[in-house]
Parts: sequence; C-alpha cells; structure tokens
Amino acid sequence: MERWARGWWLLCAAAALTAFARGDPASKSRSCSEVRQIYGAKGFSLSDVPQAEISGEHLRICPQGYTCCTSEMEENLANRSRAELETGLQDSSRALQATLTTQLRAFDDHFQRLLNGSERTLQDTFPSAFGDLYTQNAKAFRDLYTELRLYYRGANLHLEETLAEFWARLLERLFKQLHPQLLLPDEYLDCLGKQAEALRPFGDVPRELRLRATRAFVAARAFVQGLGVATDVVRKVAQVPLGPECSRAVMKLVYCAHCLGVPGARPCPDYCRNVLKGCLANQADLDAEWRNLLDSMVLITDKFWGPSGAESVISSVHMWLAEAINALQDNKDTLTAKVIQGCGNPKVNSQGTGPEEKRRRGKLEPQEKPPTGTLEKLVSEAKAQLRDVQDFWISLPGMLCSERVAMSTASDDRCWNGMTKGRYLPEVMGDGLANQINNPEVEVDITKPDMTIRQQIMQLKIMTNRLRSAYNGKDVDFQDTSDDGSGSGSGGGCPDDACGRRVSKKISSSRTTATHALPGLSERDGASSAAGGPRPCAPLLRLLLVTLVLAAATPRWR
Repeated sequence: MERWARGWWLLCAAAALTAFARGDPASKSRSCSEVRQIYGAKGFSLSDVPQAEISGEHLRICPQGYTCCTSEMEENLANRSRAELETGLQDSSRALQATLTTQLRAFDDHFQRLLNGSERTLQDTFPSAFGDLYTQNAKAFRDLYTELRLYYRGANLHLEETLAEFWARLLERLFKQLHPQLLLPDEYLDCLGKQAEALRPFGDVPRELRLRATRAFVAARAFVQGLGVATDVVRKVAQVPLGPECSRAVMKLVYCAHCLGVPGARPCPDYCRNVLKGCLANQADLDAEWRNLLDSMVLITDKFWGPSGAESVISSVHMWLAEAINALQDNKDTLTAKVIQGCGNPKVNSQGTGPEEKRRRGKLEPQEKPPTGTLEKLVSEAKAQLRDVQDFWISLPGMLCSERVAMSTASDDRCWNGMTKGRYLPEVMGDGLANQINNPEVEVDITKPDMTIRQQIMQLKIMTNRLRSAYNGKDVDFQDTSDDGSGSGSGGGCPDDACGRRVSKKISSSRTTATHALPGLSERDGASSAAGGPRPCAPLLRLLLVTLVLAAATPRWR
C-alpha cells in the first residue's frame, strides 16, 4: 500500500510538472486579458477571443501549444502583420520618392528658367538689334527654342541635325533679305546650302554652338532623367507584393508571442533582421545598380560648370545667335562673291522690294541669371541627399525593424525568438536573394527572382549607361523598354539600328515624341503623356538583350 501511494505521488508530481511546463490551465489558469486588449485595439471583435488559454492544435503559423488565439484570430493577425509591413515599405518608399521628386523639379525648373530667360532676352532685344532680319524670321527662332526645349525634355530629336537644319533655313532666309535686288529661286538656294559648310557664312558659331550645346543639353537632360528613373524604380518596387512565406514569417515575428501568452516579449533584433532580409531579398539585389546610378548622377554634375557647362550654354543661346547674325553681316560681300563664283550669277529682280537690308548691330547683354550660387546650392544638396540614400535597399530590413517592429533593445534571453522567450542563436543572413538559401525564418526560392524587380534593375543599368555617355559628351539613346518604343520611365529614344535617328521636320510632329520623357514630371509640368497611358513592360528576354548591347557599348570614364 505504501509503495502504491508513493507511485501515485510520483505520477501526480510528474503530471503537475508537465502541466506547468505546457502552461496547462489545470495547473495555472492563465487569462487572455492582455491578448484581448491588444486584439481589440487592432479593431477586431473581442467575441473571437477566449477568456483563458485553449489548446493550440489548430494553429497553422504560430508554434502549437496552449494559446489565446483561435484560427480566425491567427488569420486576422497574419493579414494585419502583412498590411503593416507593406505600409511601412510604402511609407519609406514615398519618403524617398518625395526627396527625388523635389530634386527633379528643382533642377528642371532651373534649366527651364535658363532657356526661357534666353528666349525672352532674344525676343526683347533682337527687334531693335537686327530689325527685319529678326522680325521676318521670328518663327524660325521660336521653333529653335521649341526644339531645344523638346530635346531637353527627352524628345526623339538629334540635336546636331536639328541645329544644322536651323542654320540652313536661316541662311536661306537671311541671304534673300540681304539681297532683295536678286532673284534667288529654290535651285539657287539649294546650291547655296550645299556650299554652306565650306563658306562658313556664320563664322565658327554653328560649330561652337553644336559642340557646346550637345554637351550641355545632354548633361542636363541625362541628370534630370536619372532623377526621374530613380523615382520611377522606387515607385514600382514599392508595389511588389509580399509573398506567402514572408507573410507567415512576419506574423510569427510580430504576433505569435501574443498568441502564446508572452505579449510582453519583443522580437529579438537578429530574428527581426533575418525575417526582413528574407522578405526583402529581391529588393536588396537593386543595391549595386542603384549605387552605380547615383554615383553617375553625382559625377555628371561636373558638367554643369565652366564656359561649356550646362548653365552657361543654356542661358546664352541668344548670344550665340546674335554673334552668328553679326558674322553673316560682316562677311556679306565676301560671302556673296563666293556664292556667285560657285553657283553662278543670279538674275536681277526688276521688281525688287527695296534697298538692301542695312547692316544693323545692336548691343546685346546676357540675360539676367538666377541669383549667384543657385545651381551650386542645388548640386550641393543633391549630392548630399543622393549619398544619404545610396544604401536604401540594403538598409530597409534594419530600418523597418527599428521603426516598425516593437523590437527588443538587446539580443538576450528576454526577447521573442519565434518559439519562446529566449536568446536568438542563428546568424544573420547576408543581403540579397542568393544569401537567403539558409535563412532559418523565411523559405526563399533563390531560383525564382521577382520579375518586376529584375526589370527595374535593367532600367537602372540602361540609365547609368546613358549618364556615362552623357558624361563623355555623347548623345546616345537606348531603346526604351515599352512595347511600342515610345518613351517611358527611362526616357525616350530608340537605337540607330532599330529605328534610326528620327528627326522631326516640323515642330508639330516633334512634340509627339516627348511622351513620358522626364518621369516624375506631370503634364502640368510640361511632360506630355502617351495616348492611352504607359505601356506594360516588355518581356525579360528583351531587357536582357538590351543589357548585353549596353555592356558591349559602355563608354569608359575619362
């Protein structure tokens, strides 16, 4: 009897210890009041929450054991945890987009103001300076500024050919005005045009303006486009949904401690980082090309300074035009003799409209420029901000853990490790998809990268190569990734082999090529949108082919 009593006592003691270890309500009745408070604060109905712990065999995400969560509660909290993380991602992305968009608008306003100021000065001073030589050709000058503006905004124009066409038209018009007593049929003017390069009627101005304008406008355009592409990439990546495995891991990270009766335990720091490194593995793969893009943008700002810099050239277009007209007037007699020698004696116009246009030379002043240091301040702020966001993609997990997850301040035995309250032992994974193969918290298939993010990596590569070409003074357009080749997030344009350099002969047609040229600018800001809205991205294969072409053609830095 005594032996039986001793055995019964041991059995009861063992059962009590087991019940205590499992949180059995029979040994220690634990209330769900804290969980009810937290769950209700999330806006859920308290009718779903048990008063005391129940057996947790029904749990599908949290560790099974005695729990305060029903299946419906677990599902609701899982959906809430995913939504909270997505909100955090959206907020971080919107903050970065706002920074980049603010920069884009500031630089765009500055360059537009320089060009508009030059045109305004021309309109104000040329009538008195050159009389009919300007007033009868005002439209040609307006058209030039329109095409410069379109080119800057990304229209599919070849700037050198646009300038050459302008000089040819202007020469024909001015030569006729300077010789009203001569009959100059189209055939004669064609002969004049063919000799123009050798005759150099405008002196060195066309060549100098071509060299300086190409470098200045392509640098300004590429920089602003780079800001637009960066903004576009951030926006599109922020829309990438979290996968189901990530959703499960985030639920386990944030709310399973509540379900298992330890609501006061905050996630261990390394545990949180592993979860979010797994969830944001694809985003981290943007890091290398993102840094390349920002580095290229910082470097190209060097092309904004000096006599051939973007600011000086764009603000002084009217000065070059004035110098060209003066050169033509100065060389009139010599030019006329050479034209007659090459094209023959033109017939005299018996009904001449009047005496030859008298030479007029007015004093032109440079346009009033923005306050000294405006561009310097813009560039200084942009460089600082671009450097600050260089590590944006790989810093996201740590930033979200710190700002969005009620994380423990230390990795010790008091934090939630995903199973219980205790130390988190696994090492923290590296950044990027390939480093998640052994992630203990999120099951990541490293063989299936996210296609949207891969496409954005390609966009960054394309824009970086465009910036590098612009740095070397080359006007290079790469084929856009939209299905129809019209402009999109990375700027308009198509490669020579694909569609050639389409040069608009009329302003009306050239306007249609500027669609989506500067992403980040709305139609209100002057960037027209394509009919029907943006096109969907092309297949990944096409992007890969573009990248191979870029890799083969990438110019070296000087």
